[in-house]
Parts: sequence; structure tokens; C-alpha cells
Amino acid sequence: MKYWQSSAKFTRNKRSVSIVIQRAASFAWRGFQFVLAAALIGWALLAVHFQFAAPFVYIAYAAIAVVALGLFWLFWQRRWGGGWLAMALAFAAVAFWWGSIAPRQDRDWRPEVAHNVTSTETGGMITLDHVRNFDWTTETEANERWETRAVNADEITSVDAILSVWDSPDIAHTLISFGFGDGQHIVFSTEIRKEKDEDFTSIGGFFKQFELVVIAADERDIVRLRTDVRGEQVSLYPLDISPEVRKELFLSFLALGNELSARPAWYNTITANCTTVPYHLVRRLTDRAVPDVRVLLSGRLPSYLHELGVLRPDMKLEDVIARASVAPLGPGGEDGVAFSRKLRANWAE
Repeated sequence: MKYWQSSAKFTRNKRSVSIVIQRAASFAWRGFQFVLAAALIGWALLAVHFQFAAPFVYIAYAAIAVVALGLFWLFWQRRWGGGWLAMALAFAAVAFWWGSIAPRQDRDWRPEVAHNVTSTETGGMITLDHVRNFDWTTETEANERWETRAVNADEITSVDAILSVWDSPDIAHTLISFGFGDGQHIVFSTEIRKEKDEDFTSIGGFFKQFELVVIAADERDIVRLRTDVRGEQVSLYPLDISPEVRKELFLSFLALGNELSARPAWYNTITANCTTVPYHLVRRLTDRAVPDVRVLLSGRLPSYLHELGVLRPDMKLEDVIARASVAPLGPGGEDGVAFSRKLRANWAE
């Protein structure tokens, strides 16, 4: 008798545990549904926020609110099948709209990003069109000049990484400068292509707010803008790479400029920014550039480059960083070669 009582009790306990597990699993699953719906609604709100201006953005907000209330009502009423169907239809509609948003070339751009660099090659010489050489008087005003430059890619004598920190020391804008046998330097900068009424926002960079642009510029323009006009923390790091890689990297920037001029693309805060774009170009040329978080935290890029052996391997990292610091340089003047020499004065010692 005791055996059967004990056995019955064990069976009841087993059923109770099974019921508790089932209820917990059901609760977790329903909770996941609510969280997923909330995440999709939040994403949709941010997407319309960065894509529409008033009053259309308020109409979009209202439409999303109606859909959200309908979804949560269906889930609250335990109409799970209807809720999932409604959410799938809503997501499909948003995905279709999102996929239809294409980058453009014909916006009212700010003057400093009005042109992607383009290039052509004839008889070994490369002609670069739309090389920026502005003379900046304030952070927003400059005497504008877009120039044509002719260079020989076989005469590249140096490549420098120039980092500019304006706020957090972990985040820097990355410039890549190529020096030539005649003393001139051409700097490439991968940037957001802002319209005249736009300001940068890192969140908007996830939501197709900005196109991508490759700027080729004279150092008197793009470096002096940061050292003297904006007062940013600028550092210049000579890179120890082979002549073959120098040339291929230069040609890769030009190819990207031509490609963006033919087929515009979106800037992305993580995947297509001033550091990750050059990194992806380098990755095509060598397998040494392994993925690293310091590519995203670009202010820490010097330690990554030092570990790769391309940043003065004969010096300690702290000594490299100290020597790399660039002080305000004064007026740019008319002699770009002299300006570039002054920019590298610390490395001439």
C-alpha cells in the first residue's frame, strides 16, 4: 500500500514539475514575441525619424502607433496566430519601403563634399579630378578650389595614417596620405556626404541618412582644417609598407572614388566609415590585417598598426605616439610641398 501511495505521489510531483516547465517555456516564448514586436516597432520609428521631415514624419509615427496597438492587442488577447501574421505583414511592408530607399548623387551637398574624386589613367600617368584644396577661414567657410592633379603611381614614396580626435580619445577620423617623388601629397578621406541642412549623427548613420564620399585633398586643406581651424588633436604615423602595397592601396582608393561616382552607396556608422573603408581596402591586399576591435575604436588604431609591424617597429609604441603628435601649423601658404615638410617635422629628426 505504501509503495502505491509513494508511486502516486511521485507521479503527481512529476506532473507538477512538467506543468511548471511548460508554463515557464510558454511565458518565455510569449515574452520573446512581445520583445521582438517592440524591437521591430522601435527600429521602424527610428527609420522613419531619419527618413522623413515634418509633417510627413508625424503621419508615419501615427501609422506605426496604430500598427503597434493592433499587434499588442492581438497578443494580449492570445490571438497568437493573428498577431504573428500581422507582424509579418507589417515587417514585409517596412522592409519593402526600406529596400526602395536608394542613395543618390543629386542632392544639395555641402561645398566640401560636393565631389567624389574621379580618375583616369593614360600612358602610366593618372589624372585625378576634383582634388579639394580649400583655404579655410572658419570651420564652415573657405575659399573653394577643386583642382586636377597628375601623378605617377610608381613614384609613391610614402604612405601616412593621419588620425584626428575631436571628442572621445577612442574615436578618430582616419586620413590616408600618399607622398610622391615630386614632393606633393594627396590625402584620401572617406566621409559622410552631408547636405547643406544636415549635421552628423552617429545614429542616423545606421539608417541611410548619409551617402558615402571619397574626398581626395591637399594636405594644406584637409589637415590644416583639423589642426588649426577646428583645433582637433591630430597625429601623423608613417606606415612601413612595401612599394607594391603602396601603389595598390592608392589605386584602390581611386577605384572606390570612381565606383561611388557611378553608383552611390550609403555611409554606415560601423561597416562603412572613415576607418573601416580603408581597412577593407587593405584586407584585399594582405591577409595580415586581421579583424580587431581597434579598427572600430579608431583612436586605438596606432597600437593595432604597431602590432602588425607597419608602424615604426624599431620604436616603442609610446615613443611613436609622442612623436606623431602634430601642433597647429599656421597659414597653409601657396607651397604645398613646404607645408607637407612642416607637417612631418617630428619625423625628420
